[in-house]
Formats: sequence, structure tokens, C-alpha cells
Amino acid sequence: MNVLHFKDLNEFKSMIGKELPNSEWITVTQEMINDFANATLDKQWVHINEERAAKESPFKSTIAHGFMSLSLVSKMLEGLIVIDSLKMGLNYGLNSVRFPHPVPVNSRLQMISSIKNIEDQKQGIKVTFSCAVIIEGIEKPACVAEFLAMMFE
Repeated sequence: MNVLHFKDLNEFKSMIGKELPNSEWITVTQEMINDFANATLDKQWVHINEERAAKESPFKSTIAHGFMSLSLVSKMLEGLIVIDSLKMGLNYGLNSVRFPHPVPVNSRLQMISSIKNIEDQKQGIKVTFSCAVIIEGIEKPACVAEFLAMMFE
């Protein structure tokens, strides 16, 4: 995986409109799905009951929560960009989110992203990332989102 390296936020601003490297692949295991279900209290059977999902679900297996694929965006962005002067980064929010395709257990996910916009803020910048979390071997993405982050020097 390529990592983009910048000395400061001003240099990073050159990335507006440009693609980022693809993230590393992450395999979504049943243990991860169960942990997410426990953390969010969303224990719908299609996520955690492997036997029932195999029999009754149209996917023939458990699937990850849509919000689980979204929550992996921060992790997938981590390591794609290094900014030497950066003191702190914070998740700021989302402009839009869609879940076009469910994520079957044991799927491999990767994120394709670009920098849509960068706005100056007090002591830092607000970055709008265009993100698509793709599922290996499946045409539709798991998640498409406009993700916002604050970065401070």
C-alpha cells in the first residue's frame, strides 16, 4: 500500500480532487460482527445467528451491520496519509451514507477514496472524503459515504 506523506496541512491541501491510495483489505469475521452487535445492542438474527441465517436469509450466511462497514472507514483511512505537523484528527460527521450491498461474513473489504474538499478552520482544516467500501468479488459497494474529518496542527 502506498502512503502519501506531507510536511504540513498546507501541503496536504494540494490533494483536493485527487484519489487516495486504496486501503489495506480487512476480513470481516463472525467474531467482529458479534462484537459490533454487542457494542451497539443490535442483535438482529441476520447478524449473529449463523444457523438461522444459513436457512432463512437470502444471503445464506450472516451479514455485517451496515454501520459496521461505515465504522471501518476511519480505520481504512488510517495509514493512507501521514502529515508530519498533525497533532490530532477527529471524526466530524457525514454528509451522506448509503449501503448498496450487504457484507456476508468472511468478506474482504477495501476502501477506495478521494479528497472532495478541504476547508480552513480555526487551527486546522475540515476534510471531506468521498469513500466507497468495496467487497471483494461483488460489483456493488458495501458502503458509499461522504466522510468529514477535522485535522489540527
